[in-house]
Amino acid sequence: VMLFQRQTLRAIAALLGRHPSTISREIKRNPQQPHYDAIQATSRAQQLRHAPRRQRRLSPDSELFQVVVEMLRIGWSPQQIARRLRSIWPGQSERHVSHETIYLAIYAYPRGELKRQLISYLRQADGKRPKRTQSNVRRERYPAHLSIHLRPPEVADRLVPGHWESDLIMGANNRSAVAT
Repeated sequence: VMLFQRQTLRAIAALLGRHPSTISREIKRNPQQPHYDAIQATSRAQQLRHAPRRQRRLSPDSELFQVVVEMLRIGWSPQQIARRLRSIWPGQSERHVSHETIYLAIYAYPRGELKRQLISYLRQADGKRPKRTQSNVRRERYPAHLSIHLRPPEVADRLVPGHWESDLIMGANNRSAVAT
């Protein structure tokens, strides 16, 4: 009615207690001619709510899913696959998927042997995705150890038996060690 009376969207929004952009979106979403009808708009919104969603790009029965699984099987990461699909089919956006879509397709797969097999193809084959951490933030590795400068003077002189000094040198990936 207010639209028919040529009221502004801001005036309608103020009267209804809504933001003007909400009113604007509602009118654009339901452009019934010759005027906006709230009852028809509500009916249409309910129909759309129950309408089936768009088909997933990586449904298990699709050809694209089979291509992705084969690339995973030969050792490609989801990031590499996503980039490769764009170069294989440059003009066909329906054949492009993001690495996140690949992960979701694998982890959303129902339980069973095939899901375990798909997860085993990932580089993180334990089923856990790598965490995104800040590489420049390092935690203190040995916070409980005291500084060598804080030792008592009699220990620093090493005159009393039992006041020894030693070091532990750890090898690559903590696989070996040398005590001195």
